[in-house]
Amino acid sequence: MVGFITPKVLKGFRDFLPAEEIRRRSLVEELETVFRSFGFLPIDSPALEYTEILLGKGGGETEKQMYRFNDNGGRDVSLRFDLTVPFARFVAEHQAELCFPFKRYHIAKVWRGENTQKGRYREFTQCDFDTIGVDSAGADFEILLMIKNALLSCGVGNISISVNHRGLFNRFLKKINADEKLVEILRAVDKISKIGNSEVFNILSASVGSDKAQAVLDFISFKGDWDSTLRMMQDAAGGANPDSERLTRIYEFIKDSGSEGVFQIDPSITRGLDYYTGIVFETFLNELPSIGSVCSGGRYDNLLALYSKNSLSGVGASVGLDRLIAALETLGKNGGQKTYSLCAIACVDEALCGKYQVFAEKLRSAGIPCEVFDEAKKLSAQFILAEKRAVPWVIIPSTEEAGSFTLRNIGTRTNLDKLSLEDIIRTIGNTLIKN
Repeated sequence: MVGFITPKVLKGFRDFLPAEEIRRRSLVEELETVFRSFGFLPIDSPALEYTEILLGKGGGETEKQMYRFNDNGGRDVSLRFDLTVPFARFVAEHQAELCFPFKRYHIAKVWRGENTQKGRYREFTQCDFDTIGVDSAGADFEILLMIKNALLSCGVGNISISVNHRGLFNRFLKKINADEKLVEILRAVDKISKIGNSEVFNILSASVGSDKAQAVLDFISFKGDWDSTLRMMQDAAGGANPDSERLTRIYEFIKDSGSEGVFQIDPSITRGLDYYTGIVFETFLNELPSIGSVCSGGRYDNLLALYSKNSLSGVGASVGLDRLIAALETLGKNGGQKTYSLCAIACVDEALCGKYQVFAEKLRSAGIPCEVFDEAKKLSAQFILAEKRAVPWVIIPSTEEAGSFTLRNIGTRTNLDKLSLEDIIRTIGNTLIKN
């Protein structure tokens, strides 16, 4: 006799039970509502791509984390590690079919073979939103405003969105003759919140020397307010330039929207990926800064050039759904619906299940999700089942009077007797309005 295979899931991968998955999908629905309210359109693309598409012209740390293999046809393929690079391929391939500026959102799973920790997994869901085909401060600010609105819709109000400009940082590095070490410097600075100034200084010193390392640390330090910090950055980068002007314009938009308390300039935000060329940003939960950024992104003017002769400027952001959910759970804000059903019809006679479905259809037609219990168990057992499944109401058909029902409130364990279906629809509907 063949032994059983032990059921197990790979490290960094997870199953989701119904209550968890409903919570996740509810958050996705909240995000999609915000994305659509700004006029963004949904797309989808394959999970598996040719490796050369995902790697572009180089690999580095990204290549080490990719799930890469040869398929049955001997093709070198990889699972996508983010949604931005596949989006660049998508736009290059479908330029003639798209209307520019093109605003998209894409919510899907990605895979990275990195170390796991709370809120960080090897298979996880990203919620991306981008505008491509326009390079303006208005487009940059729209993405920032969408981040704010999206997190508010998910029940996260106390946030800080840190903003910087990679072009300004690049100008500074060129001025101090350190631009040849751009990628190494970016990756070192990107770790500063995790390893601290001293360790970053040591890494930078080994790359560019102690004097330039100290200059970088001075440049990425906050000077107390937006104007003072930007003035320091501008001076260190050689004076006024289009990049500092872009940050000035964005700050004007922030003030116009009354959102100064949410946004701050932070020269240490550089984003480790080297395809960013303009504004960059990261979002933190003020009540839980230790979890890191829950939404980040920036402008990537040159990414499409890898796949097309036509250059299109883009700006976008990505919400890390799994990290956001982990943060909400830690903060005790992981409430919300745990079921899709608002009521269930109890089974008092299995021969009447067809009629129970007719009753349920009337409730569904009235906008009230309803399921039918299909086994004629004791009512107490059906009440327990409803409670376990987080169904708040149970409708009990009368065995004596056709068209008469009892409505059981599972939470309060109280009954309303001799109701019609219309009475039940009004009662549950009124409860929905109050909530």
